[in-house]
Amino acid sequence: MMEPMEADHPVHSGLRARCVHQLRLFFVALQFFTRIPIPCWVGFDERWLQHASRYFPAVGIVVGLACALVYILASLFWNQSVAVLLSTIAGIYLTGAFHEDGFADTCDGFGGGMTEERVLDIMKDSRIGAYGAIGIGLMLALKWMTLSSLPSPSVVVALLIVHPFSRLAAISLVWRMNYAKANGKAKPIGQTMSNGEFCIAGVTALLPIALLVLTGWMPWEAIAAGILLAAVASLWLARMFQRRIGGYTGDCLGAVQQATEVAFYLGILAALAY
Repeated sequence: MMEPMEADHPVHSGLRARCVHQLRLFFVALQFFTRIPIPCWVGFDERWLQHASRYFPAVGIVVGLACALVYILASLFWNQSVAVLLSTIAGIYLTGAFHEDGFADTCDGFGGGMTEERVLDIMKDSRIGAYGAIGIGLMLALKWMTLSSLPSPSVVVALLIVHPFSRLAAISLVWRMNYAKANGKAKPIGQTMSNGEFCIAGVTALLPIALLVLTGWMPWEAIAAGILLAAVASLWLARMFQRRIGGYTGDCLGAVQQATEVAFYLGILAALAY
């Protein structure tokens, strides 16, 4: 007669529960930052969203893979400029223009507001103004031009590494700065971020870079140039946010993501051209 199956060892059970919780946090981040549906078993708790920020770069990997796939498929039928544009459109659709909206609101707020209160008021307005329209138009044009100017294989590599890294740059504000207002769409992820959580985000963002450098898909000099320009853009924006409003908002995170994404592309292009 067979013996009854023994219960799972407490250590194994606890490890499985922790792994499931980490997977849940990733899905929560994916749901918050994209239109991608998630499994029903994940559920939702606002407390999870605060800790899901560690997987913001992991969401960038998913978005980068989707954009790269669209670019590769589009390249089979159209020239590079059209393929890049379709890839950009796919990324905007997949994320619901979440970061682009933040970039436009930041342009409006910091362009039209002279005081902290006025900047925050303008950024809360759902309408887009001249600064936002001009800013988002020029940013998307620069993104399209930069990617279209890269060699075709480099476009794929750039999409795969820049999307997670730019999100790491954005989440670094959550790690090091204070939230600038009492209520807002980023408040659940803006209260705290531990060093350990930021390390998880950092490893996630740097892993694609390490893999693609080691496999020789892109020269390390080009990636170093991209990281340098992205870091300069991120630090400049962070200092401006701190000086003007005493911290950051959700729109500021979107602005940093978009600005560092374009800066990284510019660095790659400059290094490859040189």
